Amino acid sequence: MKKIILLIVCSANIVVLAQKHEFLNAPKFNDADLSKTKSLLDENAPAEILYRSVHFMIDTSTGLLHKKFFYRVKIYNKDKAEEWLNLEVPIYSYGGGKDQEESLYKMKALTYNLENGKVVPVKVENSSKYKSKESKSVTVNKFAFPNVKDGSILEYQYEILSPGLFAIPEILIESDTPALYTEYVLDTPYTIDYNINYTGDLAPKYREVEPRTLYGAQYKTYRFGFENVKGFKNEKFVRNSRNFRTKVSTELNSTNFRELKLYSSSWEQIRKRLYENSYFGSELKKSKLAKDNMPAGISEMKSSDLDKANAIFKHVQKNFTWNKEKGVYTEDGIKKLLDTKTGNAAEINLYLVMLLREAGIKADPLVISTVDNGWVNLISPNISNMNFVLAAIETAGGLHIYDATSKQSSVDQLPLRDWNQYGILMTNDKIVQIQMVNNKLSNTYLTVDAKINEDGSVSGTYSDKDTGTFAMYVKDAYDENPDKYKKQYKENFSVDFTGIDSKVLENGEFESTMKFESTDMVDRVGKKIIINPMLFLNRNSNDFDQTEARKHPIDFGSGSTKVKKVILEIPQGYTIEEIPQTKKIVTEDKEIEYSYVVEQKGNKLEVTATTKVASPDYPKEYYPAFKQIWGVASKHENQVISLVKKS
Repeated sequence: MKKIILLIVCSANIVVLAQKHEFLNAPKFNDADLSKTKSLLDENAPAEILYRSVHFMIDTSTGLLHKKFFYRVKIYNKDKAEEWLNLEVPIYSYGGGKDQEESLYKMKALTYNLENGKVVPVKVENSSKYKSKESKSVTVNKFAFPNVKDGSILEYQYEILSPGLFAIPEILIESDTPALYTEYVLDTPYTIDYNINYTGDLAPKYREVEPRTLYGAQYKTYRFGFENVKGFKNEKFVRNSRNFRTKVSTELNSTNFRELKLYSSSWEQIRKRLYENSYFGSELKKSKLAKDNMPAGISEMKSSDLDKANAIFKHVQKNFTWNKEKGVYTEDGIKKLLDTKTGNAAEINLYLVMLLREAGIKADPLVISTVDNGWVNLISPNISNMNFVLAAIETAGGLHIYDATSKQSSVDQLPLRDWNQYGILMTNDKIVQIQMVNNKLSNTYLTVDAKINEDGSVSGTYSDKDTGTFAMYVKDAYDENPDKYKKQYKENFSVDFTGIDSKVLENGEFESTMKFESTDMVDRVGKKIIINPMLFLNRNSNDFDQTEARKHPIDFGSGSTKVKKVILEIPQGYTIEEIPQTKKIVTEDKEIEYSYVVEQKGNKLEVTATTKVASPDYPKEYYPAFKQIWGVASKHENQVISLVKKS
């Protein structure tokens, strides 16, 4: 009996060993995949990841980080899978010579197609590859896959050798594309220790975290394997969905080459290191630069610290231009900034801190992560997760924040990118965690002044004006591509606008004005003219149209008031048969409010639709309230009026 039991146990062990999952073992290309017509995870998906492997390994002999990537992607709908048709591989330089630059090699990419029942692979040729210098520290290698069709499979793999042990990139497990299999592997020698930050709702099907002998040395390996991961469903009014996706990131904790060196432990230690850094703290100590370049008249000002700070801020804002480079550290230094009048975010705002301190104002740098960079993890301090510096002052009235990189910003009125939950105030002797809440409203005013002409056309002028953080956001979009910005008016409203003039007003507001004429806004029924008095400003759909349960908070970035006003001149000889109904709806806590008001003044009809949202963000439980109020707005803004010709 004992022998029989022993045999059973041994057999069970054999089965377990046979089923042990193998990482870093890409399956052979399967010809049958070329015949697949849709994803079983999402039948509407334009593409599907068949296999994805991301492998980071530190080589003990060279001290270099090997970053290895392998992707195999099925294309179902080429026109909707543009993100996969071109590949971009960034290569970083960490300064200090060739040995501080990354290198790309073992690059291989193919397109597979099924032609006349045969598999035809096409390699990516060198002629389709090119490099783009994005900044002083980043070069992007780009190439396009050839001969891509509906049904193609794209496969690529490459390896990067990097001296940047601090810079293991964050990997999204949940992308917009469904994935049959995704694996993440980090192999690190015992002399180098990382903190592994795993966030999100998905649990790996396969997981190995253990010591192991690898590459002829003692390593610790972190291995996570995921099967059948559906594409992440984005929701409207989420400014960065990356915050909610399952992802794996690393942070260098310590090295132990003969002596133990700690890299991440607390925000206080990060503060100390920042103030010791030649590209941060050493720049702040150059008080002579601030003294020699203090704006005229500041030292004679007898006003409050806030007024004095505002004057210094306006001087920096007016005389220095941001080069669009973010960063916690200076790149060329404050002295170069003073010479060229152009610099990165750290140079401009650290210089502002220097001037404020020289003027006797309690000022400190506020380090943040911008919205596109993701939320700050307060319980896992890591300066590499921060990417921007602001200037903050402490007055009797409390803390005030400045960002001189924006020509339209003012005290506590910052660009939308800056409002991202938390920041870390780095004073000379302590750190303070600051909750970043945008308490200032941003407003939008859409105004139409129009008349109905005898030939049935409608003509007039249109003004689109934004204030506060919205004005800064719109100005950034305009600066990026003025032609594209102006074109959006015709695309969004299907109206032929002419003479579009966009500009920043003296108070920082951004306004676009234009003329229009349309023959599509009026319907004639016998002697009646039927028209929607909101013209092209009517709300055609409910932005809060999500049918499944809301998963994430509602994030606008700013509380706001949006006013749509139409002044419509009625043609002579006509009278309005019936005025549309006025409506007002407001939540019990007065957080959300909507009103629709119609007034006749002589031969003119004035229609005003006002939407007020009191706060910059809301928990997901508010979604039904928004859905209801936006539904009411859509209903009332689509009311029409009848103009009857007088007998």
